[in-house]
Amino acid sequence: MKPDDKVLARLAELRQDDADEIPSRAVLAEVTDRLIKALFPQRLGTAGSDINGYVRRQLESALGNLRGEVATELAFHGRDGVDTDDIVDRFAQCLPDLRDLLDSDIEMAYRGDPAARSIAEIMVCYPGIHAMMHHRLAHTLHDLGVPFIARVISELGRAETGVDIHPAAAIGGGFFIDHGSGVVIGETAIIGNNVRLYQHVTLGAKKLDDVPKGMPRHPIVEDDVTIYSGATVLGRITVGRGSVIGGGVWVTHDLPPGSFVTQARTQVETFTDGGGI
Repeated sequence: MKPDDKVLARLAELRQDDADEIPSRAVLAEVTDRLIKALFPQRLGTAGSDINGYVRRQLESALGNLRGEVATELAFHGRDGVDTDDIVDRFAQCLPDLRDLLDSDIEMAYRGDPAARSIAEIMVCYPGIHAMMHHRLAHTLHDLGVPFIARVISELGRAETGVDIHPAAAIGGGFFIDHGSGVVIGETAIIGNNVRLYQHVTLGAKKLDDVPKGMPRHPIVEDDVTIYSGATVLGRITVGRGSVIGGGVWVTHDLPPGSFVTQARTQVETFTDGGGI
């Protein structure tokens, strides 16, 4: 069946604001895949015996394609005067530090999960670790001034793992999301070192109207905090160092260091021989 000419004409009218080219999700998916393989060539790549040659080939392809996508984003935002090569070269210089941070995340997962049998298992199988691989790349690109590309890479990670981390969120080393699915971390969240979250934790904002974009509105989570499944932490509050937040808890106020927050305990009483009636 041929489409109606009126339908085609109307769609053409609606497309008038779509003319500017934007970074390609498909290209960035390949870039991200090659970067991860370059960072972990023997576990997540197919390096063979020539590991350095394999890493070089992955990076040459990834960084070359990334240059094109950075140029597209800069043009889209009217920033043609910004040096594309400088952004990509600075990103490449960050890759060793990114590998170091990811190693700390993987080590935290191995130490913190009794079910983990090996580092290799964690790298291949744990969605929380794959979410952080995407986030560490996306956050670096966000800081280098290409937030559209960063957001696409973040979304690729969410689609793969069910973990939604805004690329602007600042996360320290040794970060582990156990089980992964359903975690949400907002744009202005700041997370310290050695923090552990379980599934379905939200680090979000309270409902705010007419809030300027980028305004700090998400939690600050200090070092060595554990937040259990289903907990919701809202607003620009501080969760003090070493605190533990139990499952299903809502927190909307500051917690001093060493806090322990749980739901009210269920009272259970036992009656025998008619006692208590």
